[in-house]
Amino acid sequence: MTRTDPDRLVMKFGGTSMGDLERIRRAARIVAAEAASGRKIAVVVSAMAGKTNELVAWTDGAGRPGPGVELSDDEYDVVVASGEQVTAGLLALTLRNMGLNARTWMGWQIPILTDDAHGRARIEDVPGEVLGAAMDSGQIAVVPGFQGVTRDGRITTLGRGGSDTSAVAVAAALECPCDIYTDVDGVYTTDPRIEGKARRLEKVSYEEMLEMASLGAKVLQTRSVELAMAKQVPVRVLSSFIEPDAPVPGKEWGVMPDKGGTLICDEEEIVEKRIVSGVTMSRDEARITLLGLADRVDAPADVFTRLAEANVNVDMIVQGQARTEGTVNLTFTTGRRDAQRAAELMRAAQAEIRFEELRVDEDVAKVSVVGVGMRSHAGVAQTMFKALSDKGVKFQAISTSEIKISVLIDAAYAELAVRALHSAYGLEAV
Repeated sequence: MTRTDPDRLVMKFGGTSMGDLERIRRAARIVAAEAASGRKIAVVVSAMAGKTNELVAWTDGAGRPGPGVELSDDEYDVVVASGEQVTAGLLALTLRNMGLNARTWMGWQIPILTDDAHGRARIEDVPGEVLGAAMDSGQIAVVPGFQGVTRDGRITTLGRGGSDTSAVAVAAALECPCDIYTDVDGVYTTDPRIEGKARRLEKVSYEEMLEMASLGAKVLQTRSVELAMAKQVPVRVLSSFIEPDAPVPGKEWGVMPDKGGTLICDEEEIVEKRIVSGVTMSRDEARITLLGLADRVDAPADVFTRLAEANVNVDMIVQGQARTEGTVNLTFTTGRRDAQRAAELMRAAQAEIRFEELRVDEDVAKVSVVGVGMRSHAGVAQTMFKALSDKGVKFQAISTSEIKISVLIDAAYAELAVRALHSAYGLEAV
């Protein structure tokens, strides 16, 4: 378990928090208030909202290889990593203009060491001694997220949402908590835009947050939660759209108000465990059905081996009897981005797999309930299915884990289902 140094703090600001110079100045005031309270600060920043997409588009335009030439992923990373470098420099300049001791630390200077899978690198090690010593001397360290460096000195990027992972990795190396500032003020029982009675949760376990993140909640990136759980890093989700309290004597930049937010922590730190903590919804789903699949014992293995070899992630799986004797219908779900590729792969192998017809339906949604209390309480599934039945919502597939139940439904009923389940589990009273 990681020892937590209460004097050190990693603060992470996302793309919306870095969206323009005024927002960068607001972030700087939040950092300054934490520093004024005596904390030793490292700040991890994302690129300005939309900037990474622009940089990716530039690489697509410049990096299309000619015949027989491989795509240069390492140079892709050089370009795409620059977005975070810009915001890191701007934040450090802003802090200096406020009279604070701040400097940038690029991924290669710390270093944040990764493997060489350019565009989707994984962090292998973050030596924290030099960075920690600089912070302990009073310097505010500003670190561009999303980037690292291979052991032979090449810049890498961590994939979409990688700045959250960078922040947690730096916090683990520094043995300290991590505050992640975004455009919401915490983790809610469901999306407040869908259900106005949604409530902010004070604490959520790592496992619950991991399930919520993978099931459609956009608050934190899945890999960052996995890393926080593995390294036991306390993570608090906060809104960057706040201002420090008015200045107090001797503290020019004021003090931070009660920050609120949601603490992501070990399950043991949650005294009163809720049966269900939240309801999530994902529209990034597609259902693929193979009708009239030959009822061979190895047929499902054949299908899913081909999908795995093509790196297509499959979630829900349902198999049922078909009308034609000796055949079955096999249904599975995947993300919309992978759906077309999966369908083409199946059609190309139709004669070998032996099925009669393929259908793709993207007009579906996945609705899930999540809670660590499911482990020790009966009747969670019954409550879910009764609530959906009462609203006339039919489900097409089901998947479960120890702490979640997910159903696939018609997309037209997704928001109705979320509201019904939020009410059925009494989440408005959390």
